[in-house]
Amino acid sequence: MFSVELTLDAETEASVRDDWDRLLAADLPSSGRNPSPSNRPHITVAVRDRLDAVAFTRVAALLPIRLELGGALLLGHRERYVLARHVVVSAALLDLHRAVADLAGRPEPRYSNTGPDRWTPHVTLARGLTAMRLATALRTIRAANVVGEAVGLRVWDAEARTITTLG
Repeated sequence: MFSVELTLDAETEASVRDDWDRLLAADLPSSGRNPSPSNRPHITVAVRDRLDAVAFTRVAALLPIRLELGGALLLGHRERYVLARHVVVSAALLDLHRAVADLAGRPEPRYSNTGPDRWTPHVTLARGLTAMRLATALRTIRAANVVGEAVGLRVWDAEARTITTLG
């Protein structure tokens, strides 16, 4: 599996990491638990079984673009939930997503939520929250509105556990 991801400017990333740390301090699930150096706040733009990372180099030329993180976003997954920060949709963000989607090709069914007209841009704060822990997590995070920029583009190869940085 490969994912194309946008990385955030330092201030916006720090805001997300602050919420990760608040969740950790409350002994809740947090994306901050992953110790990998590649783990950082990001916006997944596309996921596919196969991608040529270098093909996305020209998309990186569209950066930086203005981003706004809104409030908390809840994504359901069976009996567990994903808590995320909503990324406010803008024309520039949709244009970038369309450029990535055109290069990536049609998503496999299990990744269809990253295809055009189905994508919900977000930055994940925590996965696997039960309903009870979700309520605590919502009281714990700040989720302050932040205006910043997407400044980088990378491709994550989950099988090889490598990142190709494109911008």
